[in-house]
Amino acid sequence: MASIPLLIGLRYTRAKRRNHFISFISLTSMLGMTLGVAVLILVLSVMNGFDRELRQRILGMVPHLAIKNYQDFSSWESVAESLGERPGVAGVAPFVNGQGMLMHRGNHRGALVSGILPEWEPQVSIIGEHLEGTQLDALQPGDYGIIIGDLLARFLRVQAGDQVTLLLPEASITPAGVFPRLKRFTVLGTFKVGAELDGNLAYVHLQDMQTLMRTGDSIEGLRLRLDDLFQAPRMARELVNELGHPYRGQDWTQTQGNLFQAIQMEKRMIGLLLLIIVAVAAFNIVSTLVMVVTDKQADIAILRTLGASPATIMGIFMVQGLTIGVFGTIVGVGLGILLALNVSDLVLWIEGLFGIQFLDASVYFISYLPSELRFDDVRFITLAALSLSLLSTLYPAWRASRIQPADALRYD
Repeated sequence: MASIPLLIGLRYTRAKRRNHFISFISLTSMLGMTLGVAVLILVLSVMNGFDRELRQRILGMVPHLAIKNYQDFSSWESVAESLGERPGVAGVAPFVNGQGMLMHRGNHRGALVSGILPEWEPQVSIIGEHLEGTQLDALQPGDYGIIIGDLLARFLRVQAGDQVTLLLPEASITPAGVFPRLKRFTVLGTFKVGAELDGNLAYVHLQDMQTLMRTGDSIEGLRLRLDDLFQAPRMARELVNELGHPYRGQDWTQTQGNLFQAIQMEKRMIGLLLLIIVAVAAFNIVSTLVMVVTDKQADIAILRTLGASPATIMGIFMVQGLTIGVFGTIVGVGLGILLALNVSDLVLWIEGLFGIQFLDASVYFISYLPSELRFDDVRFITLAALSLSLLSTLYPAWRASRIQPADALRYD
């Protein structure tokens, strides 16, 4: 008796109905569920891909954690050595930053100029992997060479070998009066990471920046790269407590956190909107089952006369509705995973076929459509689709269980 709802429900699903409109609505519900689940998996995977690219590019250039000393930081080597030996710290490098304006033949642009040591910087930054026309070793103390972002170079209309003037907001007092601090640099090359940093960041040698900022042998702070960037706030608190005054910590969530929070919020909102599409497809099952119940009233009355309980009748139509939902979900999950794993190649094929480019490298930070399939997203989407399918079967199945045999067979 326990298998009767399953057997009859599956039989109703396979049977060719006399009412073709019911069959059409069932097929539409199944296709809607399939497309909704597939699109939801695909879109969330693409957003995961963009999130990964931004994290690797921006947080590859921005320090996960910076330890600063606003007094004298001349003996930074010993501090850097102790921090580098700490578990969870993957790299340490010194820096001196300065906000200024770069100028070239009437073109000017504000920029953050970072003084670095070429032999230390690769420990904390991916800058060495994105250089064009030069190497970090080209930064030599006293030569006043500068490496600028690709977008910044286009703003200033400069190329390797040109000279740019750096204007710092600090004033210099001379016998002739007070003048802003100026220094001419030679452009050694550019870098391109495909992010906003390309338009407002430049690198010079640490000693050149110390000379300009008049800090002597002192540095502004130490950049740290962590094994797990999400541990940066906790590590910042622990390191500052150990080092004590006058050290201060600044992690990436304070400088770039808003950007990644916005990406996560956008992912949630788009996921919610697409989940509504899945819900609409799931609740099409309601209309399908309502029409099936109306069409099968005589069968329901006969089953009740033979001794079937209301729970058995309810189970029959729940099985029929869940069959539509489960089949649509399984096909949708398979299609979504297939598209998510191959969307980059598929977009490249479409671009080549029609001679178009969806993501222009001169406009966007990447020229391809990234995708990262995550099991947690697939699991959530599958459970949500199945849950919505189950909820959609409850009302029609309950209505079927309330049908009285005498009323159903009165005119048959």
